Amino acid sequence: MTETTAAVVTRDDPRYPALVEGYNHRFVGRPDEVRLATDAADVQAAVQAAVDAGRRIAVRSGGHCFEDFTAHPDVKVLVDLSALNHVGHDAGRDAFVMEPGARLDHVYRALHDGWGVTIPAGTCFEVAVGGHIAAGGYGPLSRRDGLVVDHVTAVEAVVVGADGRARTVVGTDQPDDPHHDLWWAHTGGGGGSFGVVTKYWLRTPGTPDGDPARQLPRAPRAVLRRDTMWSWDAISDADFRTLLRNYCTWYEENSEPGAPAAALWSNLIITHRSGTMFILTSVIPDDAPDAAGVLEAHTAAVTCGIDAEPMSVTSETSPWLDTWLPSYSWPSDPQGRYKNKAGYLRRGFSDAQITAIHRHLSSSDYENPMGCLVLTGFGGKVNAVAPDATAVAQRDCILKASYSTGSWTDPADDERHLAWVRAYYRDVYAHSGGVPVPDDTNDGSYIGYPDTDLADPEWNTSGIDWSVLYFKNNYARLQRVKRVYDPLDVFHHGLSVRLR
Repeated sequence: MTETTAAVVTRDDPRYPALVEGYNHRFVGRPDEVRLATDAADVQAAVQAAVDAGRRIAVRSGGHCFEDFTAHPDVKVLVDLSALNHVGHDAGRDAFVMEPGARLDHVYRALHDGWGVTIPAGTCFEVAVGGHIAAGGYGPLSRRDGLVVDHVTAVEAVVVGADGRARTVVGTDQPDDPHHDLWWAHTGGGGGSFGVVTKYWLRTPGTPDGDPARQLPRAPRAVLRRDTMWSWDAISDADFRTLLRNYCTWYEENSEPGAPAAALWSNLIITHRSGTMFILTSVIPDDAPDAAGVLEAHTAAVTCGIDAEPMSVTSETSPWLDTWLPSYSWPSDPQGRYKNKAGYLRRGFSDAQITAIHRHLSSSDYENPMGCLVLTGFGGKVNAVAPDATAVAQRDCILKASYSTGSWTDPADDERHLAWVRAYYRDVYAHSGGVPVPDDTNDGSYIGYPDTDLADPEWNTSGIDWSVLYFKNNYARLQRVKRVYDPLDVFHHGLSVRLR
């Protein structure tokens, strides 16, 4: 058996409980051991040891998975990548290098302070780039700068061949690279299917050699932010419908690549009535063309025809790395239990969908202020990339929708909360078998927000496989990559790419 040099934490170690806890406490793993890797050699040795012993392995970078992919009861070895957190510029590859355990707060700060650049990643600072990038990676600059994977030029990963031997491989975006497909699979194919990422290299296509300060998007100097809040008590049924229609219509009209308003990003958060709030957060870099005018026009368009007066409207100009950035972040409740569902939108919700959303968010037989709908700006530069250029197939959408409930702590409450969010999601997509089947309005879901219900015929009655909902026509190529780089299916979970 190959030995690993990584520190080993077993169940009797006082560090163990914190190391096996992730974001969603509906799933807390009980692996026999946690391997604390510090470099690619550690990872390769840990993987080899697990394969030699016939023990199921899982890998975690930040621990923010919504499902049980790293906490399944069959997982016996958990490889923790949190110590692989370097962010810098690699002169040899003339690109930025990021290790999978680097959390977004560290990434943003290192890139900004060192070179004045950034990446179009998310607003949850605790998330690590390992899984975030593998899923595609998006955030408040994506309408301006595309997805994070649109800037990934190479990936290093530990994989296991048909001979059961682990090896470390680098795949690049160069078409003649023999490992080009390994790079491609990690540009949106999700984590836990092909191997263990130990490094990403990022550089925006077409940028000049030898000048790191021009090889990723420039960080904005400052942002204009506006928060508009309404109370459920003030919002009539007609206001609810108007707000949702207006919000979606603005994105329908302003999401083409290069559109003047593509620099603006917003979140509309509608909590369950027991949470009392509607919150519209709109942000635009202050150096965007006519930034103030775009922000004013966006607000006017979204609020047009709404009779309810806002509880508050606040506007501010903030430095790029000020408190505005985590404008919407999942709460870091150390005992929180959650269920999250998602869908892409190509255009605004139908009237029937809005009716279903209103019915569930205003229901009187369920109370939870963490039940919500979140509509997040998308499109713009994201839609300038062909659907097969990366593994992210959804390249003509305007919004991402998240339907969720969370932050309860008692397992006895699981059934009540799960029943509500499942019925809510099923009814929004009642016209297509309870899931967002790609059509003129919907375009499947985001693997970064995994939901195993999409693979369950009890909740997905569409007849469309979960793989189509997440990957569309790219799934066949992902399967081919899987057969080359993980033919023994060493890396698998509830929504991993299947060999056949």
